[in-house]
Amino acid sequence: MIYSLRMVLLAIHFLVSGVLGLLIGLCRPFHPDNTRLCARLYSIPARIILGYRLETDITSVLDQHGSFLIAANHQSNYDLFVTGAVMPRRTVTIGKRSLLWAPLFGQVYWLAGNVLINRSNAEQAKQAMLLTTDVLQNQNTSIWFFVEGTRNLGKGLLPFKSGAFHMAINAGVPIIPMCTSTYKKHLQFNKWHSGTVKIRSLPAITTTGLTLDDIPALVKQCRDQMLQCIAEMDLELENC
Repeated sequence: MIYSLRMVLLAIHFLVSGVLGLLIGLCRPFHPDNTRLCARLYSIPARIILGYRLETDITSVLDQHGSFLIAANHQSNYDLFVTGAVMPRRTVTIGKRSLLWAPLFGQVYWLAGNVLINRSNAEQAKQAMLLTTDVLQNQNTSIWFFVEGTRNLGKGLLPFKSGAFHMAINAGVPIIPMCTSTYKKHLQFNKWHSGTVKIRSLPAITTTGLTLDDIPALVKQCRDQMLQCIAEMDLELENC
């Protein structure tokens, strides 16, 4: 009963947030802070509807000056309602081009200034990567990247795609790992208090002086740190 009620309320909230997000996008299309505002629209009310507690420690993001790339894990579509609460100022995300055709949400996503990539077209994907490099270098804007490339469904980190690391090295910006606890294991939406989610950012990983030859080691360093952080947060939640 509680689960069904939450899903109905979440669906209504999703539609209302989409309309409000569309108005924001139409009033100031492609503004680099639209994504943060829309992320808050989706995530803050959703936290109340879903009944979970959020604990965050994103000091390394708040202390960072200039542009940076966030490397985040991606569990499910619920990430929109969870990680949106910690979206930094002037930060956009990378998404597949097919999102544009998702009713309402796709248009909000596009007008918010996020970067859409056609993965099936190598030339268009290359041009999108060049655009994101320019965004990082010259537009005082950061990028949020789900480095697994798809949802892991709470089954542990998948292998990382190298695109984000190419961008960070080419733009000369640091990488900040952003870790979310495995909420797919811990949240129970059929209870009034569904559980707790932890989000933690790790110290920035510098890319200064690195070349594309360093990407495998950089990917491993980032993934190992995120694996350890997620495991620690999951253990903390299990021992609560």
